[in-house]
Amino acid sequence: MINSRFLDGMSIEQAKEEVAKRLEKETRGNRPVAQRQINYRLRDWGISRQRYWGCPIPIVHCDKCGVVGVPQADLPVTLPEDVTFDKPGNPLDRHPTWKNVKCPKCSGAARRETDTMDTFVDSSWYFARFTDPWIATAPTDLKCVNEWLPVDQYIGGIEHAILHLLYSRFFTRAMHKTGHTGMDEPFAGLFTQGMVVHETYRSKTGDWVEPANVKIDGLGEARRATLAATGEAVEIGGIEKMSKSKKNTIDPDDIIAAYGADTARWFMLSDSPPERDVIWTEEGVQGAWRFVQRLWRMIGEIADVKAPAARPAKFGDQALTVRKAAHRALANVSDDIAKLRFNRCVAHIYEFANALSDAIGATEAAPAPDFAWALREAGDILVRLFHPMMPHLAEECWAALGHQTLVSAEAWPQVEPDLLVENTITLPVQINGKKRADVTVARDAGNADIEAAVLALDAVIRALDGKRPKKVIVVPQRIVNVVA
Repeated sequence: MINSRFLDGMSIEQAKEEVAKRLEKETRGNRPVAQRQINYRLRDWGISRQRYWGCPIPIVHCDKCGVVGVPQADLPVTLPEDVTFDKPGNPLDRHPTWKNVKCPKCSGAARRETDTMDTFVDSSWYFARFTDPWIATAPTDLKCVNEWLPVDQYIGGIEHAILHLLYSRFFTRAMHKTGHTGMDEPFAGLFTQGMVVHETYRSKTGDWVEPANVKIDGLGEARRATLAATGEAVEIGGIEKMSKSKKNTIDPDDIIAAYGADTARWFMLSDSPPERDVIWTEEGVQGAWRFVQRLWRMIGEIADVKAPAARPAKFGDQALTVRKAAHRALANVSDDIAKLRFNRCVAHIYEFANALSDAIGATEAAPAPDFAWALREAGDILVRLFHPMMPHLAEECWAALGHQTLVSAEAWPQVEPDLLVENTITLPVQINGKKRADVTVARDAGNADIEAAVLALDAVIRALDGKRPKKVIVVPQRIVNVVA
């Protein structure tokens, strides 16, 4: 509305109106008078595919009767299992006994529809069928489907955030109109996960090379890639989504054979937030594998501790430190699992494992009963925390701790809220507006006690140089400012 010639000095609404008038006058656009115009980009969905894989379309073509639906008694139509794929095209077109049938109306010679349905047709409503898969007279049982749906949490890749979500919502609304569901929306929550990506490699001839056939030497700018078999130089390309076309895939069987399924799962969950892409690296997998070994050793050490069966009436400082670390990790992991923040769950478990390792390192030959009980409790909690990510390791560790049950059948442990309250807090200390130190005081310490602790800090003593401070400002539970 400034230096715009015919719009100068107008309000926003006036300017919009003037622009619209001029466009209409020059026949370069128009606006509906009565209502706002909505432009849709939806197109018809051709659901048929000329291929064997897919749900058969229950239609028979008869020269006399035309298009005839397969009778209810003859449903479902199943695919033949003796097809051949030695020639191009749809093998159903070449199958004489399956393709050629009698017409349901006139019993004359007829042909089955050889197109099959897009697989999205099945996957767009299967969640409704799952609510009562045994019903034989209708697609759904209205009572069951209304009790179980909508789906609480939908997790899928980026293609699910567009195509499948769109189709599922369309199907659900159509099924609502036909009386097969009682709702319009199929999913209460959608979470779009990232993809696993990897470097790409190309030979001198421009052919893509699989990571398993590439040898990497050096680090950073000095990284060089060669063919493992011949030593021929290989070009290191960009990091892209794993795909068969660019051969930058990692065979899961190779990873499982070398490291185990738990290690692969742990690395993928720990590397980045689940909505971000995961860059698959050999170094990252090896790091996850080392942590798996560390957990196994730690649980073995805890299993050797002789702990009393009954919970002690009181806990000393050493035992309380372990119990606080365990219940703090339990609270954090419980919260982040509910929010699908699996990488943060892994970080909490790493932190808890470090604290527990320090405690085990300080264990005496015959630890006090309260400390021994706290270690066993912490071991049980640790195993249950990493069980969702590494179920095989967790079951082995659970058995090593002497349990006769499966950890997968155990209830999730309960947090003791009192153990989440810290008796001390650490406050930043600023001198003339700049942070110079930290001070740790009792959580319920008064301002006078906090001020005394701050004035005793070396950084504060040096800044004051023997003088009295002009002012000490204590912001409770937040910060302390010293004006020198």
